[in-house]
This record gives sequence, C-alpha cells and structure tokens, in this order.
Amino acid sequence: MSQANGKLAIVNIGLLATPTGNSARAGAQQGEVQKIENACVLLENGRITAVLERQQEHSILADYRVVDAKGCLVTPGLVDAHTHLVFAGWRAHELQLKLVGVPYLEILAQGGGILNTVTKTRNATEEALKAQARLALDGMLAMGTTTVEAKSGYGLDLETELKQLRAARALNEEHPIDLVFTLMAAHALPPEYKDNRRGFIDLVISEIIPAVSEQGLAEFCDVFCESGVFTAEEAREILLAGQRHGLHSKIHADEIDAIGGSELAGEIGTASAEHLIAMRDSGIKALKKGGVTACLLPATSFYLNKPYARARDLIAAGVPVAIASDFNPGSCPSFSLQFCINLASWQYKMTPEEILTAVTLNAANAIHRADSIGSVEIGKQADLVLWQANSLDDLCYRFGSNLAQAVIKKGELVKGGY
Repeated sequence: MSQANGKLAIVNIGLLATPTGNSARAGAQQGEVQKIENACVLLENGRITAVLERQQEHSILADYRVVDAKGCLVTPGLVDAHTHLVFAGWRAHELQLKLVGVPYLEILAQGGGILNTVTKTRNATEEALKAQARLALDGMLAMGTTTVEAKSGYGLDLETELKQLRAARALNEEHPIDLVFTLMAAHALPPEYKDNRRGFIDLVISEIIPAVSEQGLAEFCDVFCESGVFTAEEAREILLAGQRHGLHSKIHADEIDAIGGSELAGEIGTASAEHLIAMRDSGIKALKKGGVTACLLPATSFYLNKPYARARDLIAAGVPVAIASDFNPGSCPSFSLQFCINLASWQYKMTPEEILTAVTLNAANAIHRADSIGSVEIGKQADLVLWQANSLDDLCYRFGSNLAQAVIKKGELVKGGY
C-alpha cells in the first residue's frame, strides 16, 4: 500500500522502544534501550526522517499519510538472522522417534534428518520451493519479522544448492521481507559421498563455492561444525575458501558437542557463531576476542528438549547476543520470533531490553546490516512493528498469541488495518 509523496507519519505511539547505533551492543550496553513516550515517527521514501518526542501539530503532518498507533508499543522490525527457509517437505514423521529418545545424529546416520529433506529438495522444482517458502515468509511478516537470513544446505550438490539460492533470490524480489543469502553446502555429508568424505569437501571448495560466488547468489558461507558432520579443521578449510571467493563466514558451532567450532569462529572472525548450546569457556573467550556475534536459537533447544545456551555468561563476557528462530523442517519447525522472545526471557534470563536488542540491532549485525536496520533512528530503513502491548514486558509475558498489530516495511504499511 502506497502513501502520498512516499510520506508516512506514525502518531499516538504509547511507547517507542529501540536500541541505538550502527553496530552490535554487548555487555551492559545490550540492555540500554531508548524509550520515548507519546512519540511520533516520520517516514519518507522508505527511510526514517524524524523521531519526535512529542505529538506534532496536525498542520505539520498535512503532507503525510497518518497512521494512528492508538497507544501501541512500537519497536524496530524483527530481524531473523538464522533460518533454513527454502526446503521441500516437512518431517513430522520423525517426531515419534525424538519422543522416544532417538538421538538426532542417529536419525541422521539412518538417512533421516537433513538427508531426508535433501532428497525431497533435490526432487522439487524451483517454483515449488518458492511456493512453500513464500507461505513461511507471509507468516513471519504477520508476526513482525521484516528481514530474514536464508541458508541453503538441503541440496548438498551444485545443482540443488544453486536452485535453493535462486529461489530465495526470486522471493527477495517479490516479497516485502528482505532476504540475506547464505550458502551452506557443508550441512551434511550426502549419501553419494558417504565413503568419500574428502571428495565432497573438494566439491564444495572447488565447484560449489566458486559457482555461487560467480553468480552472486550468496553473501555468507556457513558450515555445520559438529560431531558426525564436519570437524573444526574441515570447517576452517571450507570457510577460508569462501572468504577467498568473497563470502563472509558464519558457523554452526557447539550445538551438540564442543569440538572447537566457537574457538574457530573467534580465530577467523566469523560474522556470527550459531547455536552454542555446548560451548566451553574457551569458546566464549574466543568469540569476545574475535568480535563475533553469538546467535542463539532457543526454540531449537525447546523443540529438541536440549539445554539452553549460556546467554548470561556471554553477556557478562561482553559478547553481543542475537536471537533467531532456526526455522527448519527438522529441529525447529517454527518461524515465530515472538516465541523466541518468550523463551529468551524464561530460559536465558535475559531482560526485555536485552532481548529487544537481540532480535533487532544485534541480529542485524549478525548479517552485516546494523548500519541500515535494527533500530528506529533517522536515516535507517523504515521497518517497524506496532504491538498490542504497553511495554516490552508484555512481549516477554504474553505467549501463544500474535501481538503484532501492524507491520511497516520500507515505509509501507504491509500488514494490519491501521
């Protein structure tokens, strides 16, 4: 929906709450959030042009299309910095295995888990992949998510990895949500390479990474560094190859076992290290030294009935913490960042202010977007959420309900009846 002259004014804001700055916030600063009562925000041509501490006279707003926030809480749009958005099929049939205690790595070894989705994704058309992912994006937008990182990794071959990334890029052009693309060809060892581990790593390094780089299909390269998947040394080799081809590094680290993934992240300066459930003290120190954002995934811990990452220790050590959904068909079939907010309060013992920073500015930093999104400040992209809430406490307190009343993306009202 467009507005006259590309100008929109959000008035009658009960409370505007936002982190500030163009980089991640760590330590005590993660909990420092600007709060303005009775605020007014002016938007023009997709950017924020003013954040006002009092309601403006009607005459000043004559050239604006006015949105009455009706006393709502307003925050930056939510940023989901870790998803496996594009895939074919769901894996509900694995739920009963998990309920009787079959370990994830055992399911994977039996050809389930990631490999089950790989088979379906290889067989799916690009249009089918787009259609399923579009439904997820619609749900995310309705719940306040305005920017999403999308990983590949369900192809494990050149053709399908490219197909996943092409589908994501097409959706980025068609859907209001902004997508950021990550190559994750090193997500598992495909069945055709089960007896040729070195051959698959060579395929990723010599064929898949160069092709993705040449076609401009990804900005980041990620590796699943875990027992039974890829070692820290293999992850280093793959990520450094990505860097040589212009792909910034991310890493799935210490989800099940601490095998050196977080230490590697700090050593090579990845944009983020993700999961970190089993992280050691040495990993925390490495992330701090390397300036790495810790991207925690509480809904995955919830769904797998696993421990929760050491958020309070990370914050105390001065490591910036982001929170993301990990939306995927196996270990987190949910894209609700609102649920992640609830879990972060109860399980990470984070304050509402720390959590807001984690799902906005710090998440934006994890995908190299903190200079343009993640806060409500002059010059930044106009991505905002109007909440059925009076305070940040309400977002942590209420669960199971969608509190997002309206969503504004690039200055456009894309969801809600305001």
